[in-house]
Amino acid sequence: MDVVLFLKTVVIGLVEGITEFLPISSTGHILLAEQVLHFQGPQGKVFEIVIQLGAILAVCLLYYAKIFATIRGVAHRDPTSIRFATAVIVAFLPAAVIGVALHKYIKIMLDTPLVVPVAFILGGIAILIIERYAQRSRIKSVDDIDWKTALFVGFCQCLAMIPGVSRSGATIMGARVLRVDRATSAEFSFFLAIPTMLGAAVYDTYKNWKTLDWQGGGLIAIGFVVAFLSALVVVKPFVRFISRHGFGVFAWYRIVIGALALVLLLVR
Repeated sequence: MDVVLFLKTVVIGLVEGITEFLPISSTGHILLAEQVLHFQGPQGKVFEIVIQLGAILAVCLLYYAKIFATIRGVAHRDPTSIRFATAVIVAFLPAAVIGVALHKYIKIMLDTPLVVPVAFILGGIAILIIERYAQRSRIKSVDDIDWKTALFVGFCQCLAMIPGVSRSGATIMGARVLRVDRATSAEFSFFLAIPTMLGAAVYDTYKNWKTLDWQGGGLIAIGFVVAFLSALVVVKPFVRFISRHGFGVFAWYRIVIGALALVLLLVR
């Protein structure tokens, strides 16, 4: 394997794993990174699909105790487990329905370069506003999230169909609007990512099956492992950081990166 291509693949995997669960848009960063690095992976969408699953596997491993406890609790009709599982399912449904309905329009936006930097900037501004005016938290555990809050978060997740918005950012800020505390908002976003991204991966694979190229198996494996390991390292420190310092730093990061990308796109 070409050394340069190997290094580019590692960088893309790092970008996916580090940014997937931060409110800064992994899709936007991957699109920008691929343009900067002139990265060309295997044909079709298989590379992007598989490395996202690497990041999801990291969350499943980090929160395996909660996941298995919920499955066991639902099987034994435990009210707390049922409420939590219901909240995740309800939050997932809007993206499942709207994502399928708007699939071709989403792909068009992915090919529109200006969408990402503009979404970066607007998303950063939105985070600053929500953080400034957020009221005292009323929900401090994912087990206490009711179906109405979950549904609102689910509709907020649909905003992330616009490249650069950030799935994590939209869901976390949606939860913050309804007075869910920072750490709980982030953790609920992680759990919601599992069915959402698995569903998106399955649907993307189905839609692109004829164009998928599995010949670049080495690149795919490298991207998957790097995304998994980097997400494994990032998730827990992120929760600790935002619990103490909030989301302001991520908002300003989005605004700065978005402005730089916008300038580069307009002057080239």
